[in-house]
Amino acid sequence: MSRTFSNIITPVPVGSSLPLDLLIPLLSIGLFKPNPAFTSLRTSVQHQAKMTRLSTDNGAAIAIPPVSHEPPAVHPEIGTVCEEKSTAIIDPEVAVAPSTIGEVWDYEQYPVPTDEERKSLRKVPDTIPAIAYILCVAELAERASYYATTGVFNNFMEYPLPAGGSGSGAPAKSDINGVAGALGKGVQFASALVLLFTFLAYVFPILGAWVADTKLGRYKTIIWGVGIGAVAHVIMVGGSAPSVLKAGNGISPFMISFFMLAIGAGIFKPNVAPTVLDQYQHQREYVKTLKSGERVVVDPETTIQRIMVIYYGFINIGAFFALASTYAERYVGYWLAYLLPTIMYCLVIVVFVGVKKKIVKKPPMGSQLNNFVHITWICCKENKFMVWKKDFWDAARPATLAEKGTTANWNNRLVTDVGRTWAACQIFLYIPIYQLNDGGIGAAATNLAGSMTLNGAPNDLLTNFNALTIIFFTPVFAFGIYPLLNRLGIRFGSIKRMALGMMIAAISGVCGGIAQLYVYRTSPCGYQASTCDKGVSPISVWWELPMIMLGAISELLVNVTSYELAYSRAPESMKSLVFSICLFMTALYAAAGEVLTPVIKDPNLVWVWMGPAIVLFAQTAVFWFRHHKLDDETYMTHDSESDVEEDTVSDSNAKIAEIGGKEAAPPHYEK
Repeated sequence: MSRTFSNIITPVPVGSSLPLDLLIPLLSIGLFKPNPAFTSLRTSVQHQAKMTRLSTDNGAAIAIPPVSHEPPAVHPEIGTVCEEKSTAIIDPEVAVAPSTIGEVWDYEQYPVPTDEERKSLRKVPDTIPAIAYILCVAELAERASYYATTGVFNNFMEYPLPAGGSGSGAPAKSDINGVAGALGKGVQFASALVLLFTFLAYVFPILGAWVADTKLGRYKTIIWGVGIGAVAHVIMVGGSAPSVLKAGNGISPFMISFFMLAIGAGIFKPNVAPTVLDQYQHQREYVKTLKSGERVVVDPETTIQRIMVIYYGFINIGAFFALASTYAERYVGYWLAYLLPTIMYCLVIVVFVGVKKKIVKKPPMGSQLNNFVHITWICCKENKFMVWKKDFWDAARPATLAEKGTTANWNNRLVTDVGRTWAACQIFLYIPIYQLNDGGIGAAATNLAGSMTLNGAPNDLLTNFNALTIIFFTPVFAFGIYPLLNRLGIRFGSIKRMALGMMIAAISGVCGGIAQLYVYRTSPCGYQASTCDKGVSPISVWWELPMIMLGAISELLVNVTSYELAYSRAPESMKSLVFSICLFMTALYAAAGEVLTPVIKDPNLVWVWMGPAIVLFAQTAVFWFRHHKLDDETYMTHDSESDVEEDTVSDSNAKIAEIGGKEAAPPHYEK
């Protein structure tokens, strides 16, 4: 079906009756604005006609363009249409429901699968838009600069300027086991600051998400984050100059850039992944026949899963760039170690400025936070906080409130979204303990490597193999394992993926504990290996690899899946905010790490690895027991018939509330 009804041929006389086929597009594109009494009629008419194709009737005053052979976008930009570039103003009441935003789904060309087809047909991903890959390149560059900079933080803070070295942090070339350093503040200071940076970088996303959802929109918020980050990188390069470090003045510029970089990254991070996913607009399942003759279901859940796996792969291609800074600090100095990521950061600016007119830019829609809290409170109060009740969310549905004489400023769909969002947030709460096992707490992994035989390798070299492992396994999962499971009819749901990832991470923690135990047993200083002046353990640093690689594989199962849930289950106007809540779990991990910092010292380091692993084994069992039934849910299918009917429950105030305003000018989606 056409995406726009742009050619009005004849005027409609005042007072004349309108054919249904004309009434629907007029309502959809906002050329006829009904009073509130017509709201229910409009939705009813759309519901009755949704399985038919619109055509001219009795001289209807519209001309319908040819059918597009691309599935129409479920979430097109309000005020514009992707192909025809129409500038029709959309009524804010109509703009709320995706099915009413200026277009009608072509059920003949793109048939919705039946329940039987959903069970029997193989699910395949849709085509990923090219612009999504371009944005992934920008994320690659930002993460490259981020990890290349933060990857050398620990040595910069923990160790002093090496005697006989370059004067800018690199040790003497003759010292094959030498470690780069600058400030000489010690392991606890370094661990505490590394964790503080992580905490800030994952707390500020809540601010960045709120600003994007309610004030600036995601694109403008990203630009602000990029600007702050650029200034931080420049200051960090200047503060690591040899003359500054030799004079003992490196701490001040470092701390200024330290906090600015955390703020910039925090504002940037929660808005990029949702923006990438926004480029995939055809978020409705349909049946398709492949060239082989096989009938399949083109599935938005599977598509978003693939986009997020690829996105995470791009992140870690960027993270692998940290290897360059690792060698730069070891053989040249910190001025080069910080300059390289600054140069890389310039690519972020180039990409976002270059694609400004090409990407789908969602405007601020007004966060649903007030309604979100109100719905949650009503349900808790009416159910006496018995959150486990099966019909817990029914208490806030408009029909239920109407029976009590209360008018709701939301519809049933939002109540359902709130329930799904809380279900996702419960799942996010398991992530901090998982992350305590993913690479260890704070600087534990780097400290372990520093006690092992390096043979000229930097002590923080192996942490880069986390990214390398993810780069290798990204296509394995995206184009190998997941499609194979779909072909075999095995539903590898989000809970199964996360539970398996947690188990792998726990095994990773055990591997780290075993490595630390053998270092203690073979070090010249025994259980004081971290501060030993007599030498290092003869065990090669490469024995850290199993722990690092297992942790990396677990990230593809846990982190990527949590990103999918954050986007898929969030209300349209809260996607950045819910994504920031997911990221905030890393801040909780960092806070837990801060609490544990005093114990990250000899002779406790074996339990720094083994303790979290034991806890994670137990947590995984609880996680599976409580949430495994969520794998049976399908939450990215488009609105069911009941969803369409839900829009008739509340009046126009509820519709306007859904886009975050009280009255007002209709929002416009830019492109």
